[in-house]
Amino acid sequence: MKTRFALTFALLLPALPALADDQANAAQTALLAASCANCHGTDGKLAGVIPAIANRPATALENQLMEFKHNDSTRATVMPRIAKGYSDDELKALAQYFSRIGSAQQR
Repeated sequence: MKTRFALTFALLLPALPALADDQANAAQTALLAASCANCHGTDGKLAGVIPAIANRPATALENQLMEFKHNDSTRATVMPRIAKGYSDDELKALAQYFSRIGSAQQR
């Protein structure tokens, strides 16, 4: 029994840093997403002139964020300036984060 436990532990040990990285990345993304709440609401669903970003397809959100960052979209006022403050990977993570709000994947 002890041998089986030791073997299982030895096999799982290399995976622990990856699990910690995933949790750290999720916490970092949630922290980044908090800045979006100023305009889009805490859950990305603020009603009004500013579009809701929750539960939209991640690819659509990511494409829009990349357009803001790289193309100075004239359809927005502040988003091009905000998007330039994030790396492409951070924008991708934010798109994935908001696409899961309100979906079954979030639970």
